[in-house]
Amino acid sequence: MLLILGFAFGLIMLQPDLGTGSVLLGATLLIIYTAGARLSHLAWLAVVGFVGFVALIAAAPYRLQRITSFLDPWQDPLGAGYQIIQSLYAIGPGGLVGLGLGMSRQKYSYLPEPQTDFIFSIIAEELGFIGAATVLLLFLLLIWRGMRTAITAPDSFGSLLATGIVGMVAVQVIINIAVVTGMMPVTGITLPLISAGGSSLTLMLTAIGILLNISRYAR
Repeated sequence: MLLILGFAFGLIMLQPDLGTGSVLLGATLLIIYTAGARLSHLAWLAVVGFVGFVALIAAAPYRLQRITSFLDPWQDPLGAGYQIIQSLYAIGPGGLVGLGLGMSRQKYSYLPEPQTDFIFSIIAEELGFIGAATVLLLFLLLIWRGMRTAITAPDSFGSLLATGIVGMVAVQVIINIAVVTGMMPVTGITLPLISAGGSSLTLMLTAIGILLNISRYAR
C-alpha cells in the first residue's frame, strides 16, 4: 500500500503540487489506520514523512519562503505574505453578519484567486461570522454522516471506501480554511463543493454519489 502511495505521491510532486499530495497522504493514512494499522507504525511513518517534508522544502526555496511568510506575513507584504494579508483583510471587515452578498471589496483585484483557493475569505467578508460558521457546520455534518456511513457499511471494502472519501473531503477543508485564516502556509487547495472548477467539482460530486450509494446499504 505504501509503495502505491509513494508512486502516486511522486507523480504529483513532479508537477510539483504539495497541496494535492498532502490531501492524498492524509486520506490514505486515514484508510490505513481504519484498516487496522498500529499507531506505532504510523508514528514511524510520521517521522519519515517529516524528514521527507523537510527535504521537499530544501529542494524548492519558494516553499521555505512560504513558511517564513506564514510566520510573519507583514515581513514581505507585497511578496510572499501578500495572499495571507489580503485574505485577513477580507475576513476582518466581515464582522458578525458580513458586508452583504455580492458586496465584497477584496475580490476585485486585491485577493488572488478569490473564486477558488480563497473563496472562504470572500464568504466570511460577505456573510460574516454567521455565514462562515454555517459553511463549517455544513461540512462537519457531511463528514459526520460520511463517517457514520463508513462505520455502518455492510462490508470492509465499502467501509474503507467511505472512509477514504470522507478523509479526502475533510483534509481539503482543513487545509483550505487553515490557509485562508493564516494558520498554515499558503498552498493551492480548493474548498470542496464551493470553489470554482469543472473537473474538481465533477470528481467531488462523483465521490459524494459513491458515498450516498454506500449509505443505501448501511446497516
